[in-house]
Amino acid sequence: MRQRSLIAITAALAAGALTLTACGSRDDDGGSDSGSGGTKVIIGVDAPLTGDLSALGLGIKNSVDLAAKTANKEKYVEGVTFEIQALDDQAQPASGQQNATKLVANDDVLGVVGPLNSSVAESMQKVFDDAKLVQVSPANTNPALTQGQDWQTNKARTYKSYFRTATTDAIQGPFAAQYVFNDAKKKKVFVIDDKKTYGAGLAATFSAEFEKLGGKIVGTEHIDPETKDFSSVATKVKSSGADVVYYGGEYPQAGPLSKQIKAAGAKIPLVGGDGIYSADFIKLAGASGTGDLATSVGAPVEELPSAQEFVSNYKTEGYKEAYEAYGGYSYDSAWAIIEAVKKVVDDNNGELPDDAREKITAAMQNVSFDGVTGKVSFDEFGDATNKQLTVYSVEGGDWKAAKSGTYEG
Repeated sequence: MRQRSLIAITAALAAGALTLTACGSRDDDGGSDSGSGGTKVIIGVDAPLTGDLSALGLGIKNSVDLAAKTANKEKYVEGVTFEIQALDDQAQPASGQQNATKLVANDDVLGVVGPLNSSVAESMQKVFDDAKLVQVSPANTNPALTQGQDWQTNKARTYKSYFRTATTDAIQGPFAAQYVFNDAKKKKVFVIDDKKTYGAGLAATFSAEFEKLGGKIVGTEHIDPETKDFSSVATKVKSSGADVVYYGGEYPQAGPLSKQIKAAGAKIPLVGGDGIYSADFIKLAGASGTGDLATSVGAPVEELPSAQEFVSNYKTEGYKEAYEAYGGYSYDSAWAIIEAVKKVVDDNNGELPDDAREKITAAMQNVSFDGVTGKVSFDEFGDATNKQLTVYSVEGGDWKAAKSGTYEG
């Protein structure tokens, strides 16, 4: 956890921000058009805008849109008008790669926010890096994206154009294990994952820490994320004697899994990462989801003094979808790009240089500001310096914060 206290939100969100109004219509790619003059800079957005994970993806898109509108309203970068171009990856790596190629081909795109899924990010990184186009994810948590495949023994940054405002599973998994073992007093865990980059990686870091603490893994299983019938796995959980289940994966599977585990007679909590921290998990799990737990990056946005105006402005803007788990981080990811653009423009006598993409990518490394989620800056790997996490519990049909902190490794 960042030990410094949270500071009020950046001046760009301050004076007059509560009265934000819409700045124009959306284009065919889901972007925003401010309708004003000046140099146009497009911030690309890649996320699942349709399908099972669209609740999270639409929250990402809307929050980036709000950042662009705020920058335009405040004239934060003199002479520059920001727009967004949002593309749907449907949580599929192949679609993400196609979207990356499309965004690179648009010369007006000078930064990209996204994606949601670590597996999708893997397919996009080289495309963006070859084009020197900066990418800032609000949600990717797999450590290998920034620190290389051998991150546990030899950290090495592969792509200098990739950054993220979310902390990694190297912290999130162990943080959950410490809470489950020390706070929830659970000693026997059944570990399940969906075999995808995010889920398998998260389950692995949780498992290693849980065993290190003295806990026992009484069973492991992989599920097919394309199915919703987990009855056989639920039976194995019941017979294992586990007093808790840890699931590495996302809410479309986690909700039904939790429900079926309880129905099989195992009245034990299911615990997961930020991939299950969604209102849709609660809908899918039903009443039996009460007591289930999820970790998510950062502190609860609603409780941060720095986020009050973001929450208010988002509501005022009238977006149909909630900002969800990554709204604040998406806004801050977009604002990091805006800050980098401002630096490059200021250093070039108020104009964008011909090599704007390369210079913006370089400028991102030193971006630092007080954002919605707290202090936003990046370390030598492009990872967020803010390592804060929160455990949430399902209570009364909603997620309630149970504990915030950091992994004490």
